[in-house]
Amino acid sequence: HVQLVESGGGWVQPGGSLSLSCAASGDTYAIAWFRQAPGKERNAVSCINFSDGKTFHRESVKGRFTISRDNAKKTVYLHMNSLKPEDSAVYYCAARVRGRWHVVDDYDYWGPGTQVTVPS
Repeated sequence: HVQLVESGGGWVQPGGSLSLSCAASGDTYAIAWFRQAPGKERNAVSCINFSDGKTFHRESVKGRFTISRDNAKKTVYLHMNSLKPEDSAVYYCAARVRGRWHVVDDYDYWGPGTQVTVPS
């Protein structure tokens, strides 16, 4: 069974940076970050495969966000730069053993989320 816990959320001014961590237990093929703002759909942000380190990003964060992993610690990080108000959301860590990186229903486990707020 996989357990996920996010940390590192906070309140950041536009243009600022923030790093999130996802501590995982159990084995999984990939871990992704999703985000959901109030009243909006939960969307994939970034994903990384544990085995080969292959990464995926949604277009709106390419060049600003970086995802990385520490296999020994079973931890995945999301480094966010040049933050914008539209990045404000609850960020969730999710794990899957197979499927499409950006599809919510393909993920088997979810963390409780951590809030990221970038004021307008």
